[in-house]
Amino acid sequence: MSHLLHANLVCIERLLDVPATLSKPNKRWHLAFATIYCSRTIYSLSKKPVVRKKPSKVSSSPSYTALNINLDIDHFKIHQSSLSELVKKKDLDQLENFGGIVGIASAIGTDIDGGIYGGPEDIDRRQQAFGSNTYKKPPTKGFFHFVVEAFKDLTIAILLGCAALSLGFGIKEHGLKEGWYDGGSIFVAVFLIIAVSAISNYRQNRQFDKLSKISNNIQIDVVRSGRRQEVSIFELVVGDVVCLKIGDQVPADGLFIDGHSLEIDESSMTGESDHVEINHKKNPFLVSGTKVADGYGQMLVTSVGMNTTWGEMMSHISRDTNEQTPLQARLNKLTSSIGKVGLAVAFLVLLVLLVRYFTGNTQDESGKKEFNGSKTKADDIVNAVVGIVAAAVTIIVVAIPEGLPLAVTLTLAYSMKRMMKDQAMVRKLPACETMGSATTICTDKTGTLTMNLMKVTKFWLGQESMEQSNPSPVSPYVLELIKQGVALNTTGSVYRESPESKLEFSGSPTEKAILSWAVLELNMNMEQMKQSCTILQVEAFNSQKKRSGVLSMKKIDHTIHVHWKGAAEMILAMCSSYYDASGLMKEMDDRERNTFKQIIQDMAASSLRCIAFAHKQISEDQYEDGKEDKTLKEDCLTLLGLVGIKDPCRPGVKKAVDDCQRAGVNVKMITGDNVFTARAIAIECGILKPGAENISGAVVEGEEFRNYTHEQRMEKVDKICVMARSSPFDKLLMVQCLKQKGHVVAVTGDGTNDAPALKEADIGLSMGIQGTEKFIQFQLTVNVAALVINFVAAVSAGEVPLTAVQLLWVNLIMDTLGALALATEQPTQELMEKTPVGRTEPLITNIMWRNLLSQALYQIAILLTLQFKGESIFGVTERVNDTLIFNIFVLCQVFNEFNARKLEEKNVFKGIHKNKLFLGIIGITILLQVLMVEFLKKFADTERLNWGQWGACIGIAALSWPICWVVKSIPVPEKPIFSYLTWRKSTVGDT
Repeated sequence: MSHLLHANLVCIERLLDVPATLSKPNKRWHLAFATIYCSRTIYSLSKKPVVRKKPSKVSSSPSYTALNINLDIDHFKIHQSSLSELVKKKDLDQLENFGGIVGIASAIGTDIDGGIYGGPEDIDRRQQAFGSNTYKKPPTKGFFHFVVEAFKDLTIAILLGCAALSLGFGIKEHGLKEGWYDGGSIFVAVFLIIAVSAISNYRQNRQFDKLSKISNNIQIDVVRSGRRQEVSIFELVVGDVVCLKIGDQVPADGLFIDGHSLEIDESSMTGESDHVEINHKKNPFLVSGTKVADGYGQMLVTSVGMNTTWGEMMSHISRDTNEQTPLQARLNKLTSSIGKVGLAVAFLVLLVLLVRYFTGNTQDESGKKEFNGSKTKADDIVNAVVGIVAAAVTIIVVAIPEGLPLAVTLTLAYSMKRMMKDQAMVRKLPACETMGSATTICTDKTGTLTMNLMKVTKFWLGQESMEQSNPSPVSPYVLELIKQGVALNTTGSVYRESPESKLEFSGSPTEKAILSWAVLELNMNMEQMKQSCTILQVEAFNSQKKRSGVLSMKKIDHTIHVHWKGAAEMILAMCSSYYDASGLMKEMDDRERNTFKQIIQDMAASSLRCIAFAHKQISEDQYEDGKEDKTLKEDCLTLLGLVGIKDPCRPGVKKAVDDCQRAGVNVKMITGDNVFTARAIAIECGILKPGAENISGAVVEGEEFRNYTHEQRMEKVDKICVMARSSPFDKLLMVQCLKQKGHVVAVTGDGTNDAPALKEADIGLSMGIQGTEKFIQFQLTVNVAALVINFVAAVSAGEVPLTAVQLLWVNLIMDTLGALALATEQPTQELMEKTPVGRTEPLITNIMWRNLLSQALYQIAILLTLQFKGESIFGVTERVNDTLIFNIFVLCQVFNEFNARKLEEKNVFKGIHKNKLFLGIIGITILLQVLMVEFLKKFADTERLNWGQWGACIGIAALSWPICWVVKSIPVPEKPIFSYLTWRKSTVGDT
């Protein structure tokens, strides 16, 4: 007890020191407060400390002047280690030794009612003494880590092998001076791939860390200086009084001060799914990282950050966010498949060329046979075989689309940057896949379709509508009961710093709307109401019951009252009577009940959320009976009144819903509101078309859907547009049914109750509109054309027209710039007119195959013609002809980049003036190509071209535009091409 005595004496000394600057009224308040504090301290020292209960929430206007009691670090009379151990071990005996929660609060300088002072100095002192509410993160991955990761890529490994072989064979055949070009260029290409990939991944990882900081920075309700306010979770300190409600995450370790029906989900810590009840007697310990499953309460923070149970656990866990996206996995699979084809073709070319050589079917430059059996020198045989192997290596180089992984990295990095600019936070990188594949969107109503800015617009007493601004017709007695029901049965609070200050309302949007209505329109004094009654029992609001209740005793006459508040139709079902405007209690027969139901329906049809208040005065015997089973009276209540709360739709929601529906995406609204409100909002948002609400099965209630058999649910789930009065389980059930039917489901929601459905759903952000499929088409056109050209030329003529350096130039530099150009294309309205891609659709669609093959065939035809007849057609040497082939091939890719902008639309230039980056990249590509042809002759193995030859190259390449225009007129089947092969195979198997 000595440390408590010392702490109390220090506080008394500070309190008795009255500042001279205080006014007379404030001096009187100061002395009164000091007197009360001193008397309480002396009394508490003479008795064993006990837990002092308090009103459930903070008073609307504190009955004291907040004092800054400057406690130094040395004046905190309890060490952090003791506080940490207290909660970790959940030691009740140790808590008693410290004097209970009151003793702990006193030792850390906290007033249980008013919280800490909360000034900058106070916060800083507490952080120095007890630490800050932040966690140690795994060490940030350095740049070298991403370089090593890039080397693990299979494509890189193959290219490095090819580079080594090409370098060795090149030096052997042509000498060191010129023989290093091919192998060296491949090494340069590999270096560029690794450098760009590592830099992009490193920057992406840094951006992800920034996003994580933003997404983890949640706001917490705390009480400081007697005022309830929101602070960042990172600003939470030991001694803070935190307000908890359903859905909140416990932000630190602490002790239960007060509350009702508080149950915690500790599954994140223990793995047990059962909820743990928090109370003073058996379990007042709250652990960080757990969630509030039911009820509400206040906690005293005793440990933060790394001193908490969660912090200790996090210190043993390293988080790896460098996950491979589903899109990257599919593209890597595609790259691997193409690589295997390339290896097979290369092996075939190697075999054919070796057979041609050793059978004497190849000739040297003078026209003599290269191989004449034993007459041929061994050195000549080695050189010839080296040349043949080099040609095979070139085939492998052209087959592997090394630009593809790099392009995906660039596209992801660009997309992440744009999403951050739009304030779109991505918790996991795998979410950056095709949202374009979503076929169904299940959306919440409140806060998603609507603005979550609620205001009471209707008030009914009995069967009469009251004007908000004129509550005088209401009986004073009934008015008093309504005020009691609002003030006592709430998790919100009202605060006013001074009589001149503006009122501040805290709590959920619904609670704030009702409190502001009662205070501003009914002139309710919340502080007075709370002081006039003692709360005996509380039943907290939850999403299943959709109501909350409170049992209270009036201090003046000790009468006991039950107050209920909640969804109007549920409260109405509990009532057997009602008050009219004059205060007369009337029996509620079936006719009267139907009248109230109609009033509720009419309000719901006007998009109003209808909340009802009910009351019952009970005897002491009834109270004693109820104490045994801890339930509040739920029948034979008297209806006090109804209020209608308006929550306006968000601007642009109707258009967004229309766009989705036109694109073939089904939008379903799942809400906890009654069926009438849900239907009205759905019509207002365009989810239900006028008249469609009467179609059987379009609107259901959660209970009805829940009670269907599995077969009935699977049959009806597609028709459902609106589910009202739904629980979190109903939402989860719908998502599961939709997924079983093959839908790709996106779920939107802003509440913790949406968590099970959010976890079950397929959630993605659009990558399909960021140029991925455009680029795949563009890249594969290059690979198919180059592979066929080199294969045919190698088999027929024994040599390849496109060297390894030239092919790497096209594949790497051209395609990397092409990927960035196509990735920066802005999404168009036409995208919203396409049907969803779906879960099982192939990566390369029939439309892509049509465009890809047409361009590849054109390029193959032109380049093979030049390979065999180009010298005679243009009247040039073999070296100039090879340069023409290379130049035309590159320019064909430049012109094909325009074609890839629009996969289906004939006008490929539409909107091109808006994408300056695309035009800039095209300009840079052409400039680099001129540099390669005209100035890097030895490195690129090219010859300079004259103006006429450049004109011919551009003209031949430009023909790809009219070909594209004609080809897009050819219809393609909707069924994927390769599915026909599967069908034929299965048919043959059956026969």
